[in-house]
Amino acid sequence: MDRREFLRAAAALPLVQAGSKTPPESARSISLFNGRDLTGFYGWLRRTKYEDPKKVFSVQDGAIRITGDDHGYLATEREYADYHLTVEYKWGELTYGSKTVRNSGLLLHAVGADGNRSPWMSSIECQVAQGCVGDLIVIRGKNEQGEVVPVTITSETVLGPDGRTRWKKGGTPTPYSGRQFWWSDHDPEFKELIDTRGRWDVESPLGEWTRVECICRGDRITILVNGRTVNECFATFPTRGKILLEAEGFEILFRKVELVPLGA
Repeated sequence: MDRREFLRAAAALPLVQAGSKTPPESARSISLFNGRDLTGFYGWLRRTKYEDPKKVFSVQDGAIRITGDDHGYLATEREYADYHLTVEYKWGELTYGSKTVRNSGLLLHAVGADGNRSPWMSSIECQVAQGCVGDLIVIRGKNEQGEVVPVTITSETVLGPDGRTRWKKGGTPTPYSGRQFWWSDHDPEFKELIDTRGRWDVESPLGEWTRVECICRGDRITILVNGRTVNECFATFPTRGKILLEAEGFEILFRKVELVPLGA
């Protein structure tokens, strides 16, 4: 069986979601990363697609290492719905001379063909970038017929002094219209320069591990960073799909990628 046949077979596996009895461990925590290799994941890169000659994706000292030396993602082979995802990451050393903030992301409910929003997939992104961890972004790609996949979210928001739309519980319900929904306390004076921090950043200091949780229940997504709720959206579409770890020009390490299916 070649790689493409393997991926097609994996995509046909049953969806893991609330109330499911397949697989039997669905009532328990599922470690998507086993700490040894990339079993359960596959890579996609802008330049080389399924091939990875530069070893952008690897396992090093018990952590997933993404060098960022090409844009793309590491994707779960299965689709998931109704889950509590916990990821722990820290930044590596490679920046390739960039002067802007270190950047990556967790792409949720990713659907369609690989690279259908080149080099990403149609999905809802939980941003992982300095000063912006927990921002929500819609990525709309196209299906095999060339039609735009209508990814959408709505959030309760307020406008900050910088004119950016931020999440605030009880704010105005705002459908996504092309601008990201910033996390609740994004510093309006933050300069997007590498290794700077906003006054109220929740992300851990450079070199330390940061914990991000994405609670996806039905059509609602709640984001926590180091235990604090920083963003939320609802009326999401789609509500199921693959989970992607982004490669976007900076080295990043993931030591934990764990999922707990949510009960009904």
